[in-house]
Amino acid sequence: MAAAIAVAAGAFAAPAVAAAPAERGGGHQATRAAMNAAVKDGVPGVALQAKDRHGVWKATAGVGNLRTKQPRSAHDNFRAGSITKTFIATVLLQLEAEGRVSLDDTVDKWLPGVVSGNGHDGRKITLRQLLNHTSGIFNYTEDKQLQSEIFLPEGFFKNRYRTWTPDEIVKIAMGHQSAFAPGTDWGYSNTNYTLAGMVIEKVTGNSYGDEVRRRVIEPLGLHGTYMPGTSVKVPQRSSRAYSKFVEPTGRVYDVTELNPTVANAAGEIISNAGDLNRFYSALLRGKVVPAEQLAEMKTTVATGVPDGRYGLGLMENELSCGVKVWGHSGGIHGSNSVAVTTADGKHSLAFNFNGDWSGNLMKIGEAEFCGTEK
Repeated sequence: MAAAIAVAAGAFAAPAVAAAPAERGGGHQATRAAMNAAVKDGVPGVALQAKDRHGVWKATAGVGNLRTKQPRSAHDNFRAGSITKTFIATVLLQLEAEGRVSLDDTVDKWLPGVVSGNGHDGRKITLRQLLNHTSGIFNYTEDKQLQSEIFLPEGFFKNRYRTWTPDEIVKIAMGHQSAFAPGTDWGYSNTNYTLAGMVIEKVTGNSYGDEVRRRVIEPLGLHGTYMPGTSVKVPQRSSRAYSKFVEPTGRVYDVTELNPTVANAAGEIISNAGDLNRFYSALLRGKVVPAEQLAEMKTTVATGVPDGRYGLGLMENELSCGVKVWGHSGGIHGSNSVAVTTADGKHSLAFNFNGDWSGNLMKIGEAEFCGTEK
């Protein structure tokens, strides 16, 4: 659906035609053109930062407020959706490095009886399978009743301030048949990361939000990154967020205020482009988790998307010019985001669309890393 929490894993899936990497001498002309094209295609605005050997480049296109026409800022805070997953996976891998948990532990070891029914069996699903989406657990955001309550206008405006509990979310998923036997296939499921957040709380005695703040946000100095919990606001500086939901009329709704507990550990984070570049660059350079755990994060499985693979909270995508980037995409009401970096962490890109109904995210990634407009 247009406002779905999970953005497809193949956001940077490469086209079939290859191109040679471009040396831009510090210029970002193709990236600028791709941003302008996204706005022309209907995206309200784009906020972007890129960092390479020439330094940091900050750029915007379009507007942050459709009513006042206030432009976007490259420093905008925004809801980053499923980019949350990399932060959650990072915490679990730090806990593994400390010997407090094993990725081969079953879900049932930490959450006994929680994953059961309709083919779900937490005794047969490992924490690793949660993190790389090979668990087969039903994706709760595909539940029709939930979709009507949060992804359609009437339901959204009735429930936008409602608090959803992890137990409530998992119960929704357990009401459906599992997608496949654990380890036999790949299927993106936000329920996996709701459960991962619950495991973090069980292991540490603290909320997953507190652990993300203590272990990742504060040590890296990510001053615009928040685990908002039940807060419905996006801290300033920020733009408005817009959705068309799935209405054929094309009406645009302001969906900026939202209780993000419906996304939970699968997608609640708020951040900005600069912070996300710092995080992913540090992660890939081995500054956030030990080498052994980083290797586990980068051990990928096929997703069924051309040139896209999934590790532990990390996507790997090969672009048309042969460049491989690591990171994640994220979508939530009124917001689509991407944050990726090269394997050496030296060339990073993060950007946000403040509308969730249009725009080819791949084009901006292709433009930045390959120097070509697609």
